Amino acid sequence: MADLGEFGLIDHVARIVQQVAPGEDVLVGPGDDAAVLRVRKGHVVVSTDLMVEGRHFRKDWADPVDVGHRAAAQNLSDINAMGGRATWLTVGFAAPPTLPARWATDFVRGFAEECASVGAGVVGGDVTSADKITIAVTVLGRCTVSPVLRSGAQPGDVVALCGRQGWAAGGLAVLGRGFRSPRVLVDAYRRPQPPYDAGQVAAEAGATSMIDVSDGLLADAAHVADASGVAIDIASATLEVPEPLVAVGSATGADPLTFVLGGGDDHSLLATFPAGAALPEGWVRIGVVTDPGPDGPAVTVDGTSYDGPTGWTHF
Repeated sequence: MADLGEFGLIDHVARIVQQVAPGEDVLVGPGDDAAVLRVRKGHVVVSTDLMVEGRHFRKDWADPVDVGHRAAAQNLSDINAMGGRATWLTVGFAAPPTLPARWATDFVRGFAEECASVGAGVVGGDVTSADKITIAVTVLGRCTVSPVLRSGAQPGDVVALCGRQGWAAGGLAVLGRGFRSPRVLVDAYRRPQPPYDAGQVAAEAGATSMIDVSDGLLADAAHVADASGVAIDIASATLEVPEPLVAVGSATGADPLTFVLGGGDDHSLLATFPAGAALPEGWVRIGVVTDPGPDGPAVTVDGTSYDGPTGWTHF
């Protein structure tokens, strides 16, 4: 990195992202002080996320292309959870001067590939030095219908899930013990597969609230419960526990259901829908919204408090 220099890295990065057509709404892309974008109709939605080496990823657990895919996916999924579609992203990248420049360019390649999968373009960013790799991403998108917030769940709504859940947590458990199999779970951790089309479909189907499951199913359900002032009960029998998670549970002595209930990083979507509404394809009913109890908003499993891990905590 020190040999390549700031502007040399920016030049390499710009050439990578410019290989993906940014779309006709990008009037000015990378290379100026700011991007210039055209917004024609609907709502603009914006989100920012950070990834820090050693906290959110390890270089010995995932190659830079995979880290790039992960960094993009977690931001694209935030727009998905609002019922929108990501359109543009900017990336701030800080790294030690001794980091091989190839690591940075491979990261950008994976990032751009993931963005291209939803038709989004990288329109700018910045680079600097730091003691460890730190990645800051800002994503902008559009909602053609009213954005779906966390605060709209109502008593009587059904709770539904779309996408894989618990797979990345199983992969993290495997990597944390120094193994690399089941490979399908390790790959799920390294490169998530969010249901990118599901958010807009859910919004159009009348979802009353929605959230990206990035920290854990129960932890993120609690965000919906708190924002909406309701209680949510999850029926554990409705949750799929795939065979690879069962195998990891047997090998580690863990209940495989804990990966599903407390796992994040798959970026599945959790939403609530009015009672009696037909769920869109791919959505599975997993619970119900009720009035809060005397202690206020809460999330329960099978009608009782859950004393296992509910999700990731950042501090």
